Amino acid sequence: MRRLYENLIQQHVAHYQQMLFLAGPRQVGKTTISLTAQALTDRLTYLNWDNQDHRKIILDGPTAVAHHMELSGVYVKKPILILDELHKYRRWKTFLKGFFDTYRNQLHIIVTGSSRLDIYRSGGDSLMGRYFPYRVHPLTVAECVRTAISHTDIHPPTPIESTLFDALFEFGGFPEPFLNKDKQFSHRWKQLRKEQLFRGDIRDLSRIQEIDQLELLSELIKHQAGQLVNYSNLANKIKVSVDTIRRWINTLSSFYHCFIVRPWSTNISRSLLKEPKIYLWDWSDINDIGKRAENFVASHLLKAVHFWTDQGLGNYGLYFLRDKEKREVDFLVTKNNQPWFLAEVKYGDNTSISRQLEMFQQQTKAKHAFQIAINKEFIPVDCFSYHHPVIVPAKTWLSQLI
Repeated sequence: MRRLYENLIQQHVAHYQQMLFLAGPRQVGKTTISLTAQALTDRLTYLNWDNQDHRKIILDGPTAVAHHMELSGVYVKKPILILDELHKYRRWKTFLKGFFDTYRNQLHIIVTGSSRLDIYRSGGDSLMGRYFPYRVHPLTVAECVRTAISHTDIHPPTPIESTLFDALFEFGGFPEPFLNKDKQFSHRWKQLRKEQLFRGDIRDLSRIQEIDQLELLSELIKHQAGQLVNYSNLANKIKVSVDTIRRWINTLSSFYHCFIVRPWSTNISRSLLKEPKIYLWDWSDINDIGKRAENFVASHLLKAVHFWTDQGLGNYGLYFLRDKEKREVDFLVTKNNQPWFLAEVKYGDNTSISRQLEMFQQQTKAKHAFQIAINKEFIPVDCFSYHHPVIVPAKTWLSQLI
């Protein structure tokens, strides 16, 4: 199936000279997406650091890579170079800077990685101004019904087939399990991906030796998705320090296993300023339906704020609201550091709206306030035309995002 990010590459190559960085979790489709650039060039070269022959070419330096690409030739469309998992090379940043500064007018460069590319930016000269980053997310409702790129953040509602929505909720948005829609395949795929993440990527690229304890932490996080992170409690269960738990959660976030959402405190009386909430990139790992529903929406919102920001539409952020009386709204999305809309998630089709939505909308002055009903049927109505708290179908509301 066609991905939203294919159009993003096409747009980038047409308008920008900077390198394109595609970062995202393992098996989200980065390599497949990047290889669609074949249609945009007369010569595409793919080099994967995990391939020993490709690694040798990279280690021989920029001149060797240029020779391998035959950059001395004449082309109607600029050659494109894809560098996959290059961040595993200790001097990847120095290599890229030298190569880009020498050959920038002769080609386009796409760099992909299954960990946050920024965490390896140590030593050497800065790449600032030489690249634009794009974060690749799993499939979402909106991407299932629309892959065209526009210059607006909110789109008209578009219906999604119930079978697709149900498969997305059950199997997650990673392409292979979503497309297979088979529980046995999904279980095997998840186990293999977990082994590759912990026994491969994290072990090789971090200094963490206690992989078994890190895996235990990931299991505990799975059961606490959508809850406040209690670092002390996790430290006691795993028998490590609180600082170690903080560092390990940061590592798991860096490899796109989980993500944290922090509390918003501006304009909130008696707001909570401490612990964040934690969610998984793969919401299908969560067995509890209510928790999965909240994580499902959290993942959609994270993808939206990342995409809108990466595309240059503004500076977007994802937060939650909670005060010391434990009154809470699941999510607040900000636009250019100002509250934009609130979202409270309910699995069932509740007829009564959360009182906290109205209260926090008044405090934050957010333009919209939504109660998202996961199992409510699609309605062809623009949810963002309402400025007071409303109950909306997830199938409608999520289709208006990314």
